[in-house]
Amino acid sequence: MFGSKVLKVLPAFVLLAGMACASSVKVAPPAVDEPQAQTGTQESVVLSGGCFWGVQAVFQRINGVISATSGYAGGSASTAQYETVSTGETGHAESVKVVFDPSRITFGQLLQVFFSVVHDPTELNRQGPDEGTQYRSAIFYTTDQQKKVAEAYIAQLDQAKAFHGRIVTQVNQLKGFYPAEGYHQNYYSNHPESLYIQYNDKPKVAALKKEFPQLYVEK
Repeated sequence: MFGSKVLKVLPAFVLLAGMACASSVKVAPPAVDEPQAQTGTQESVVLSGGCFWGVQAVFQRINGVISATSGYAGGSASTAQYETVSTGETGHAESVKVVFDPSRITFGQLLQVFFSVVHDPTELNRQGPDEGTQYRSAIFYTTDQQKKVAEAYIAQLDQAKAFHGRIVTQVNQLKGFYPAEGYHQNYYSNHPESLYIQYNDKPKVAALKKEFPQLYVEK
């Protein structure tokens, strides 16, 4: 992703490209989902959908989400640093670990938000102005049930032609998650005037509030 200093001099067409990518496409809920838990507990999944700033911002504002942490998944611990991941050669994707209470929100509901407002799942190795394998779309599941739900949902959305192209989201077992550096955490809230946030991520949060008012909570 571009640093805020670079964004101040980016040409307008680059910023507008990012803004276009942030438009939402509300999709149908999954036909296959985990059953809602009867008592409060915790479950986690790691989701990748472009720059982690906006992904974290969306999931932090969902009722039932306990925490959302920006980080890296898909590579090794030794290469889980921002500058190294930014080369696109580590196998890592910028990711967000979402810890949620399945008695308050189901895994399928989280995926509906993920595909509807977080990113464009038909974009291969890019989102908006960001390009490279570190910006790929991926679901890193932590249980066999999550794998089943994710794969069934992708097939459902493709069959329904919910998007303009086929979904390229990878579904992989989580091998390790490595939290990102402190300055990346809560970036949306800490840098609301950033041009990157304004053009790429504020529309995502706005779409969450508009399309999923029953899930949205003010942060």
